[in-house]
Amino acid sequence: MLMLNEPVHRVIPKMAIPTIISFLITSIYNLADTYFVSSLGTNATAAVSVNGSLDQLIMMCGSMLAVGASSYIARLMGEGKDEKASQVISTAFFSAFALGLLLTVFGSIFMLPMVRLLGATPTCEQYSVDYATYVLLAAPFMAANFVMNHCLRGEGSATLSMVGMSFGGILNIILDPIFIFYLDMGVAGASLATAISKWVSFAILIFPYLTRRSMLHLSIRKVRFSRDIVGNVLSVGSSSMFRSGLAVVAGILLNDIAGNISDSVLAAVGVCNKVMMFPFGIILGFGNGFQPVAGFNWGARRFDRVQQSYRFSSRAAFLGAAVMAGLLIAFADPLIVAFAGTDPEMREVGRLCIILQCIALPIHAWVAVVNMLCAGLGNARGALLLSTARQGTCFLPILFPMAHFFGVNGVASVQAVADVLTLIPAIPLALVMMKRIRLAREEEEKRQAEGT
Repeated sequence: MLMLNEPVHRVIPKMAIPTIISFLITSIYNLADTYFVSSLGTNATAAVSVNGSLDQLIMMCGSMLAVGASSYIARLMGEGKDEKASQVISTAFFSAFALGLLLTVFGSIFMLPMVRLLGATPTCEQYSVDYATYVLLAAPFMAANFVMNHCLRGEGSATLSMVGMSFGGILNIILDPIFIFYLDMGVAGASLATAISKWVSFAILIFPYLTRRSMLHLSIRKVRFSRDIVGNVLSVGSSSMFRSGLAVVAGILLNDIAGNISDSVLAAVGVCNKVMMFPFGIILGFGNGFQPVAGFNWGARRFDRVQQSYRFSSRAAFLGAAVMAGLLIAFADPLIVAFAGTDPEMREVGRLCIILQCIALPIHAWVAVVNMLCAGLGNARGALLLSTARQGTCFLPILFPMAHFFGVNGVASVQAVADVLTLIPAIPLALVMMKRIRLAREEEEKRQAEGT
């Protein structure tokens, strides 16, 4: 058995690579949108930054159902209950599509108030409307993609999940310059390219379900809103919902503060966030490789391997993040220049923002491993506490004071400071989890000794 016998330094990367690739492709086409739009000016770049919160809002429609459903499906399939698992994915899929459709309808009706709420300034308002138009039309498909993506991984088809997400991302990069420049659609062209890529990803991901080539089956006739299904999906997926919800709130508030200073600051913060999606995606993908290994070995009472996997993951994540941080710091200036052009304020703020977040990156990586350890071992409260800390409990209380006392520098550094503050809940949680594992291992060794 791979999880039980292969060395952890091999099995964890093997589990993580497909997810890392998916995250990197997503990061690339998000950054490509911003890069091509940046040639239209700072105001257009600021509009893409504003609509980052719209992406988070759409993610919120699907991520809770996706995470909760994939977790429950994995357990059901382990018990041989494939029919029940098909009911779970069908319920989650159609629910996510319906939530995305509601966002499409109400977002389209209240388009202008929505982009203003997301942080659009008067000078980038129309660009924000242009960008949101087509993205909203793709919202139901984007929400459903989250469910299929997670559930394909849950049934062991991580490669197929990666192909679906990756092909859509590559298509987005190809279509961006065609729609923006050749067809002269401007910001709306970037939005349409993104929407088409999401529709194509949807078609690829749903294909194995429609052709019955997947282990599970999608059908509206299998939808069941039973207490068992709803309870299991929501109990596990709630942490993802809170995390996404807090990310939306944090993004809106940060956009509003940055926009009140200038469109250049708003654009700089947005570009920084897009650049940092690369190391964050690698860290999150690595954590997704570690979590099932820790959880499986915990359930199998191989507590020695749980310890080994945590220690390996902590070292690898910290050192890997340090290397990535060093590279990004070294290239921070040319990176931000590629988007800022001749805008000196955007260049200065963006560069500072990237450097400070890179300094805190190793801390963020280790905290992510502790978060995955809590999730893998069933510590739902600990997982929820850490998953909501970075853009919630450690971010929101300091946002306004830092902006008030330090101005532009406070806006540029608030996320990095919040990342450092996540050590406050993470350190005691790590100690508690290590003690729990150690005691469980001692008890198991004693039980085995008595048995012999």
